[in-house]
Amino acid sequence: MQGDSMESLEDATKEELIESLKEDNNKIEELSEKIRSLEGEQLKSNVNNRQLEGKIRELKGEINSFKKTPLILATVTEVFDDKQVGIQGNVGHEFLVNYPGSINKDLLEPGSRVALNQTNLTVVNVFPKKKDKNITAMEIEERPNVTYEDIGGLKYQIVELRETVELPIKHPEIFEEIGIDPPKGILLYGPPGTGKTLLAKAVANETKARFIKLVASEFVNKYLGEGSRYVREVFELAREKTPTIIFIDEIDAIGTKRMGETSGADREVQRTLMQLLAELDGFDSRGDVGIIGATNRPDILDDALLRPGRFDRTIEVPNPTKNGRKHILEIHTKRMKVEDDINFDKISEITESFSGADLKAVCTEAGMFAIRNNRKIVITKDFLDAIDKIIESSRANLQLK
Repeated sequence: MQGDSMESLEDATKEELIESLKEDNNKIEELSEKIRSLEGEQLKSNVNNRQLEGKIRELKGEINSFKKTPLILATVTEVFDDKQVGIQGNVGHEFLVNYPGSINKDLLEPGSRVALNQTNLTVVNVFPKKKDKNITAMEIEERPNVTYEDIGGLKYQIVELRETVELPIKHPEIFEEIGIDPPKGILLYGPPGTGKTLLAKAVANETKARFIKLVASEFVNKYLGEGSRYVREVFELAREKTPTIIFIDEIDAIGTKRMGETSGADREVQRTLMQLLAELDGFDSRGDVGIIGATNRPDILDDALLRPGRFDRTIEVPNPTKNGRKHILEIHTKRMKVEDDINFDKISEITESFSGADLKAVCTEAGMFAIRNNRKIVITKDFLDAIDKIIESSRANLQLK
């Protein structure tokens, strides 16, 4: 009996010890978890402290920069051999100043902007040439998304354009092997809305070139000499961003035939034209730069603009033929829901004298007629109504003129 009680006492003691150990282990795990949590918080605090220290250093640096004496901005007028350059400030005075050996002389050229120390006017830094904001706004950074497949009825014009603009940019070695200079420029002429701008955008897309589109009337400025400066800066921008396509729309605004007696405004237009002719002559190599001009009035252009060596090729972009009109209608209805039995041959017959832009408007108006009648598909009647509307609109415009 006494032995049994001793054994039961020992068992109870063991159980108590086991329970006590379990409680201790649980406490240890809880404490370990708290320690890990505190270590994680400490790590985050250290990271935040480092970030705050970095911001403090950055703010201190900004404060120190604000305390520095500002630099003078000037323009280089002439570069000399003995580490000296001529500069001109905003007030018009010219100075001869020094530049240190750390400044790359190749960066110093007439027109470059430099930062000068206020104390001794020493060159501290060199910046690119200043460009007119109107010029840089002409640049379209992204390539146009127009392809040759988006243009209907102009197969011959596409071939001519690719030979004149695309081939010299993509494969200049072909011209070197033959021993001829590539054509310098191409002039597209024809009625409005026939696809001249689309052709220029398509060749820019195919050559992966930047596209600079401008209207020639933008060159005409009321200030003396501004127009010619605009022309010069456009070509400079194109050379820096090669390969580039320069598309000059309505070139007749500055390229009209010169007369004997001219007013002040006409003389400014003529100065602008002379600068354009000089750029087209290629006194400086244009590199991978294609020039495309467009006009609705080729008959009034100056002969000097049309001679070989400037615009080497002139291509007519007329209103589309019957087959061309059918092709254009098929292009613009690719994404439209139209009934299966629409006869585009018939529609192309009754749209004689329509331009590509007119045909695009017909497709848009046909879709609007379908929406107006609560239909989700475009039928033949919608196209016929759209044609009547475009014709009436054209008559109204003629009467207003």
